[in-house]
Amino acid sequence: MRLTARRSWLLVAAVLIVVAVAVTWALQTPSTSPAARTPMPTGVAGDWTLKFDDEFNGTSLDTTKWSTGWGGGTGITAPVNSTEDDCYDPAQVAEGGGALSLTLTRESESCGTSAQYAAGLINTDGKFNFTYGFIQARVWLPGTPGNPDYVANWPGVWTDGQNWPDDGEIDIAEGIDGNVCAHFHDAAHSSDGIGAGDGTGCPSKVYTGGWHTFAANWEPGIITYYYDGVDIGSVTSGITSAPMYLILDYAARSPAQAPDTMKVDYIRVWQHP
Repeated sequence: MRLTARRSWLLVAAVLIVVAVAVTWALQTPSTSPAARTPMPTGVAGDWTLKFDDEFNGTSLDTTKWSTGWGGGTGITAPVNSTEDDCYDPAQVAEGGGALSLTLTRESESCGTSAQYAAGLINTDGKFNFTYGFIQARVWLPGTPGNPDYVANWPGVWTDGQNWPDDGEIDIAEGIDGNVCAHFHDAAHSSDGIGAGDGTGCPSKVYTGGWHTFAANWEPGIITYYYDGVDIGSVTSGITSAPMYLILDYAARSPAQAPDTMKVDYIRVWQHP
C-alpha cells in the first residue's frame, strides 16, 4: 500500500510539473492568433481592419498593388509637379532586402520635357482606392552630407484623388526645405506654392538617417497626423470625401543630391469595420 501510494504521489507530481512547464511556455511564447499577427496603427487605439498592406518583402514590386510612374502612363513618365527636374523611370524602383527603394540619379531623361534626373514613383491608382482610413508608412529618409539632419531632395508619402485639386491631396510626409511636413491641399490651396495648404506644418524634429513612421488618420471632416506615433496636429478645413490612392516618390528639384535613395519598410491602410 505504501509503495502504491508513493507511486501515485510521484505520478501526480510529474503531471503537475508538466502542466507548470506548459503554462510557462505558453506565457512566454508570442500568440499566433490572427489578431496577434495583424499589425495595428502606431499610437492610435481603436477597432481597425487592415485593408491594404505591403511589407515589401519580395524581390520585385508587386504589380497587382502598384504601378510605376505618374498620370496613368507606362514606362518613363512626366513629373507630378512642374518645379521638378526629373522624369519618373521604372528603373529607379526596386524591392529587396525587406524594403522598397526609390532612387534618384543624375542622368538626362526625356518625358515630354527634358530633365536632369531620373526618379522613382509608385502608386495604387485603379488597384487600391479608398475613402477614409488610417494610412501609415515606415520610411528611411537620406540626410545631406555636412548637414545630416537636413532632408535630401523631395521625398513624398501622400494620397491623391482622380480630380486634382478638387478632390484634394493628403501629404502625409513631404520633404520641404530640409524638413518633413504634413499638409492637406484642396482647391482653395492648390496654387499657393510648394508646401502651401492647410496643415500642421513641419515638426522641429530630425527624421533623417533612421526609420520613422509617418501616418494620417483621415476621417469625415478631419485629418490627424502622427509622426512616430505622436499626434502632430489636425486639419479640419475642406477635408475631402473623394476616393484616394497611395503614392510614394522621391523627386528632384535642382540642384539635387544624387545618387540617393529613399527606402520604405511598409505601407498600410486600416479602416473601421
